[in-house]
Amino acid sequence: MSKLGNLGARLYRGEVGYDFVGKRKIWYGISILITITAIVGLAVRGLNMGIEFSGGAVFTTPTTSVSAETARVTAEEASGHTAIVQKLGNGPLRVQVSDLTTEQSRATQEALAKKLGVSTDKVNTDIVGPSWGDQIAKKAWYGLGIFMILVVIYLAIAFEWRMAIAALIALIHDLTITVGVYALVGFEVTPGTVIGLLTILGYSLYDTVVVFDGLKEGAKDITKQTRFTYSEIANRSLNGTLVRSINTTVVALLPVAGLLFIGGGFLGAGMLNDISLALFVGLAAGAYSSIFIATPLVADLKERDPQMRALAKRVRAKRAAQAAKGEAGEEPRDEVPGDEEDESEDAATGVVGPRQSAARARGTRGGRPQGKRR
Repeated sequence: MSKLGNLGARLYRGEVGYDFVGKRKIWYGISILITITAIVGLAVRGLNMGIEFSGGAVFTTPTTSVSAETARVTAEEASGHTAIVQKLGNGPLRVQVSDLTTEQSRATQEALAKKLGVSTDKVNTDIVGPSWGDQIAKKAWYGLGIFMILVVIYLAIAFEWRMAIAALIALIHDLTITVGVYALVGFEVTPGTVIGLLTILGYSLYDTVVVFDGLKEGAKDITKQTRFTYSEIANRSLNGTLVRSINTTVVALLPVAGLLFIGGGFLGAGMLNDISLALFVGLAAGAYSSIFIATPLVADLKERDPQMRALAKRVRAKRAAQAAKGEAGEEPRDEVPGDEEDESEDAATGVVGPRQSAARARGTRGGRPQGKRR
């Protein structure tokens, strides 16, 4: 078995673990800092809206030897606006200019035709009005709102309302970071960007639901025991699905990274940039939020419940009593994990102690072969 697979098995069995939930204030601080940076970038630089949202014109030239840089300078001088030029295949150029009036579009078309040495009608012009972009933006917002509502309803029914709130906050966290990165990088926001944003919500939600499902199973009849608090069980569930979440994210990020850095960077595929950047940032943010935000938030909300407070009080009292017995010199019993009286596991991470690992390996309980308990 590989080292990663062996680690995953040990995490799942509770033999090792990391206290994600116990250190939640650190993760909250990191997320707040990243979110503030994203909001500041959005407020200062704003989003570079494509012509689908702001309106403008797209000029497609015939096959030409004129460079993309020359065409860009010509279009900007004629229109007075920033132009984006792409080489299509082996010859034609695609020139995109936002916020153009009909007169400016005609002047830009004539200037490009003159520079290329062709007649004006050889330069194809597509004008996009801002009203069409407004309709697309409204539909995107409606789709996002409906998605969020359905997510909250589903999680509240399948799990509970606290998990629904935590998942919603995690999704908003992912969207905010992705939009902020778009503002800082300066990529155009196109319908492809909207598709990417809606796609990452599904990936982020998937990881979160996997952890929540394990937490729901682990917290079943939690008040009938006095070994672990809700936060500790949440941390055990998170550790149990940690390697699975990492593997899923890495596998999803590899092809997206190929689209972004190879397809978009080296090949200059603009539409690939729009989709792949949103996917890359969103997937990374989603993996982070499902581990460091969603589950700790659920634990925070759940620990406010009177029953969970009472449980935590009983757990602390029992551990204090056992600590007092240990100080008194009483010999602790060698019991396997799962025994109600065994408290040698780490309180925060649920790591099995050396005595339990040895007992499990030799298949005995207190020196006797395991069998049915009386």
